[in-house]
Amino acid sequence: MLANILVYDIGSTYTKAAAFHLEDEVLTFCGRSQALTTLEDINQGAEKAKKAMEESGIEFAENTKKYSSCSAAGGLRMVALGYMPRVTAKAAKEVAMTAGARVMEVISSDESPEYREEVLREICPDIILLAGGTDSGDETSVHENVEIICKVKGKATVILACNKFAQRYAAGRLREEGIPYIRVQNIMPTIHELNIGPARAAIHEQFIRQITKAQGLKEFRENLADQTVIPTPGAVLLASELLARGTYEQDGIDGLIIVDIGGATTDIHSVLPRLEGLELEERGLVISNQKQVSYRTVEGNLGMRVSATGIPEAIGPKAVLRVFDNPAVSMEPDELLEYTEFLEENTNHIAKDEKEKTIDRALAYCAIDLALKRHAGTFMKENDPEMGLMAGTPVGRDLRMVETVLCVGGAFVYMDHEKRQEMMERCFDHPDLSLLPIKRPKILFDDDYLMFAMGVLGKHYPDAVLSFMKQEFNLLDNEQKNV
Repeated sequence: MLANILVYDIGSTYTKAAAFHLEDEVLTFCGRSQALTTLEDINQGAEKAKKAMEESGIEFAENTKKYSSCSAAGGLRMVALGYMPRVTAKAAKEVAMTAGARVMEVISSDESPEYREEVLREICPDIILLAGGTDSGDETSVHENVEIICKVKGKATVILACNKFAQRYAAGRLREEGIPYIRVQNIMPTIHELNIGPARAAIHEQFIRQITKAQGLKEFRENLADQTVIPTPGAVLLASELLARGTYEQDGIDGLIIVDIGGATTDIHSVLPRLEGLELEERGLVISNQKQVSYRTVEGNLGMRVSATGIPEAIGPKAVLRVFDNPAVSMEPDELLEYTEFLEENTNHIAKDEKEKTIDRALAYCAIDLALKRHAGTFMKENDPEMGLMAGTPVGRDLRMVETVLCVGGAFVYMDHEKRQEMMERCFDHPDLSLLPIKRPKILFDDDYLMFAMGVLGKHYPDAVLSFMKQEFNLLDNEQKNV
């Protein structure tokens, strides 16, 4: 079949490519490939990935449309400035975790102006997220923080996502000082509501501007159908939202959890479309729950290679050894620590025998289990008079009714299929006090590594992409299968 769509994912090490044929709103997968990313000119690695597919027998139409995501920039460095510490931290985390930025520091008005200035000078962020004050709320913190930004005059673009009535003054001062800024809607317009979409889009735009400075990426972007490059984590989240929510033409699958384990981090996404219908008062205070539709957490110290030692450090080496799924494999805690140190020094290492594969599965299980329980909410163990919460009250992200889990990432691809299924099922067997699914969810795997492409293409062909994902992941109901 002649491919007429090609989607790239530019990574720091590999450039992946996936080819599709689109006709009459039907999307068909043709094949995928990868090549080493060429830092001297990103176009060379992309062409090698395409050539590898051509050598495998895939032909491309003359008018093939190209799209791309990218993780090669490593994530934008972001500092958030706001008013109240817990609220600012909450809002900044939500914006950054759904846009691929790295939150280097969250600073509230509780800190002295001198300290805030020092942090901006030391970190030298790519983005400053200026939050603070609900609409019609506090404005003084915005005025104070914008003066500090003007004094520092770093390289950052300032995203004004604060009290809408304070934004005019802030924009005026930044314009006077020649500091680039983007005005977006307040990320927290009321104490019950997070509005992260506009700020997320602004971070995506800054991501594009940053990566076009890399060798060859400007030319690469100009050859894309939409001349837009989406951060890879953002692309995966967009695909998750489309699959869960659906479109005007067809229903989504409702609640969804994405487990994405990589060499450096373990990311958990969850999308709960049913929360869209909640009244603001039903959402409760933003600082005490996660009742937004989309939510993402990143465990930066839990990874299969770059952060391998972080797993036994977090739970203890004996805890990792206890979950070995092969009784014929045994080792001492010191030996496990030595092996994880080896993995951090040899990040391209692939498990070569059953012993190493057993260790990999144990590390993956521990990282995912911990990441899921940190992502999900919990039942209160004790009364909290300050927050007005009683013991046994569910707080945080409520995933109890989710029925589908989709696993993505290279770690799953290299695992024995039966073993990885058992490993993931174990992650949901003992929720303890966590608000994880009540019954064991349906567990699926992105074996063709297509979620990044689904997020990129979903912006342009939502119905075709949604239908494809349902088919690819065996999520069609019986009526649809018979059509």
